[in-house]
Amino acid sequence: MLMVGASWLAGVLNASIQTSITLHFPYCGSRVVDHFFCEVPALLKLSCADTSAYELALSTSGVLILVLPLSLIATSYGHVLGAVLRMHSEGARHKAITTCSSHITVVGLFYGAAVFMYMVPGAYHSPHQDNVVSLFYSLITPTLNPLIYSLRNREVRMALVKVLNRAGLQPR
Repeated sequence: MLMVGASWLAGVLNASIQTSITLHFPYCGSRVVDHFFCEVPALLKLSCADTSAYELALSTSGVLILVLPLSLIATSYGHVLGAVLRMHSEGARHKAITTCSSHITVVGLFYGAAVFMYMVPGAYHSPHQDNVVSLFYSLITPTLNPLIYSLRNREVRMALVKVLNRAGLQPR
């Protein structure tokens, strides 16, 4: 409960601070956000003030919010991998690796897109790339999540093969 509460509190504080600062910038000219939803990086592109110091602060907070949890996940999976490699049974090792690979895939998809969106300075990606990446982590990753986890089930895999065969996309 403490970890959940701390995560929620940190998220609310971070979002509140970033939103209040972002809304205090002057916005001139076009007020059309070229994005699927109103995110801080998209709003900063509309500002007619110098936002470089704030963008640096956003990248710094991105390190804390994204890289810190990702490094904790990577460390824990390093320990899991070490324990799995010490297993004597080939079957147990295979089962443990397939179980972990689903989670690692989902974590990689989500964090990869989020790191690109929030930690790479805006000058290094276009509005079109921002739209694709935000669509990826807000819609595609959660949609793929149940599929990735359920593909460990033999019946689900066989049903997917049937669907792909009917669509003319025969897997090898």
